[in-house]
Order: sequence, then C-alpha cells, then structure tokens
Amino acid sequence: MTRIIDLSVTISPMGQLKVMPDITYVSHKGFSKEFATLGGLDASDFRNGMLCGWERICMPIHQGTHLDAPWHFGCTGPDGQPAKTIEKWPLEWCYGDGVVLDFHTKERGSGITPEDLEAELKRIGYKLKPLDIVLIRTDSTKHYNEKNYEYLGPGVTKEATIWLIDQGIKVTGIDAFTWDKPFDCVLTQTGKQPWPTPDSLPGYDKVPPAPETGNLDEFFESHYLGMEKEYVHAENLANLDKLPPFGFKIALFPVKVEGGSGGWARAAAILDD
Repeated sequence: MTRIIDLSVTISPMGQLKVMPDITYVSHKGFSKEFATLGGLDASDFRNGMLCGWERICMPIHQGTHLDAPWHFGCTGPDGQPAKTIEKWPLEWCYGDGVVLDFHTKERGSGITPEDLEAELKRIGYKLKPLDIVLIRTDSTKHYNEKNYEYLGPGVTKEATIWLIDQGIKVTGIDAFTWDKPFDCVLTQTGKQPWPTPDSLPGYDKVPPAPETGNLDEFFESHYLGMEKEYVHAENLANLDKLPPFGFKIALFPVKVEGGSGGWARAAAILDD
C-alpha cells in the first residue's frame, strides 16, 4: 500500500512571520459580482447568485515551502554562464530516493559539518548515491508562524554542503527558514545586523542567545556556494520527523515561474508500506 506524507507548510495569513503572505479571500457571491461586471451580466444570472471561490495571494517566492533555484544564489553558475532559473532546473532531479539526516538535537547556529553528516549516515547505515535527495531534520517548522521562527535551526556549513555535492547530490532540503545558519548567529558583534536579535524581541522563549562572536564570511555561505557548485535546496519543509531515515521517494516539484529564483513546492514523501 502506498502512503503519502505531506512535507509542506500551510500558506496562511495568520501567524507571526517577519514577512506574512497577503491573502484576499473572495466569496462565491462576491466573485459572481466581480465576474458579472466583466461579461455584461448580473450576479443574479448565476445559480443562487454564486460563482467560484477565489483568492488573490501576494507573497515572496521564498516564503512557505519552496525550492531555491541556482539564480537565487548568484547570477552566474560554475561555468560562468547565467545560473539556471527555476523553470530550467531538471525535474528529473526533483524526484528520487529520499534520505533524512536527523539533527533536531543540534544547537541553534552551531553548524552541521561534514563529520556530522558522515556520523549520521553511519548511524542509520546508509551510503549516499548520486541524485539521492538529502533532507536535514531540525524540527524548526514545528514552530512555523511563531514569533522568531526565522532564527531557529543549526544551519548547514559550506563544507558540509560541498561534501554532499561531491557525493553526487543535486537536491537537498531542510525543515527550517534557511539552509544556512540563522542570520544573527553569524552577524553578532560584526556591527552589521539586518534584523534585531532574538534576545531583544519578546516571544519565542526557546531561541537561545546567539554566540558571542560572529563571522560575516559565514553569512549565507552555502547560498553563495551555488555560484561555484550547482545544487539547489528546499526550505521550510515539514514533518520530517514522520519519515524513516531512508526507503522512500521524495517529490519536490517547484512551480514553473519564468525567470524565477525559486518556486513554491508541495513537497511529499511516497512510502510503500
């Protein structure tokens, strides 16, 4: 029997994200009035004066569960040519054998290293092969839509990302706001802080303080790596704790946005029980 596990967060206008989606819900009766004006009709011409439910959504493409395209990482790729936008990323690489590496107990901002990856693969008894889709479990999206969610997660270091790419991995994913370390963990005491630190904000009490020192060179280091080595990662995945370490398929198909630096995705795991 085939079982599907949803790996996506819900797009909702309710919550405390730093950037919230703007969703306008148009009722069945409301849309009948809008549509009628376009066709020289009256709302009463439609059955019971109602037509379709309708929504208008305005939100960044890097919000919700999404796949970053190489163009997001930089304007050129490893070959010096324009980096791939999301509609040019091969779909063949977005479906394959999934592997979950569990780092949900690792400290916020501590950084996942190549040694961490190797140790976790040894623990679960799995050897990576080219085009596996590697998912990093942090359990951060259990707090999606809560205040300061964006600061959660250990982050994957540049060295660890290179290690994965060198194993033939093209697509990765994480259940956190970003694949990299949280912003404040690398910007502390550099004098460059785009957002206030969690320490100065009320709200989520499980966000530990940032390290006492920061290194601007580590800011988005695995994102910038995409200009040197071609790969993509998904962010804001969910329910990775419901998956076995391996033995399942992952479907991570992005919405086809022309010239897009990413695409929203309804990510799912397919298990044959």
